[in-house]
Amino acid sequence: MFKRNKYTILMVILLILLLSLNCAPGNERWDQEINPGDLAGFWAGVWHGAIIVITFIVSLFTKEVGLYEVNNTGWPYNLGFIFGLFISIGGFLRCRRKKKMDKRDWDEIGRKIEDKVHSGIKSWLDESEKEEKKKEWEEVANKIEEKIKKALKEWAEKE
Repeated sequence: MFKRNKYTILMVILLILLLSLNCAPGNERWDQEINPGDLAGFWAGVWHGAIIVITFIVSLFTKEVGLYEVNNTGWPYNLGFIFGLFISIGGFLRCRRKKKMDKRDWDEIGRKIEDKVHSGIKSWLDESEKEEKKKEWEEVANKIEEKIKKALKEWAEKE
């Protein structure tokens, strides 16, 4: 069952990869010789910025796919491209960033450690007090037992 899910996920990833490459920068959709006047706009910029990681990897192996569409509308495409970059790379970097601990975090950790040490010492002291009380009761029980034995011995010797 696990292998089937694994292959399904792999197929979905490959399908998404192929669909995203169909709209990658550098394809014939915005080629001015084939489609004159058709320029990449804001939404194409967002898409190209969002898939930049995939297009970068593909562009290492082929010349047909680029990172940036040259035939664009100017600042709207650039603005969309920057938004797309923030979506893909910015979100990835934000997830990877470690949280820096400030003084409040260290104070909270210190309080938690202090509480644990305090409760541990308290339970240890309570346990040692229980053992002392147990020893005292054992001494009392031994004395009572000795007195009972002594009284029984005296009673048994009377007859």
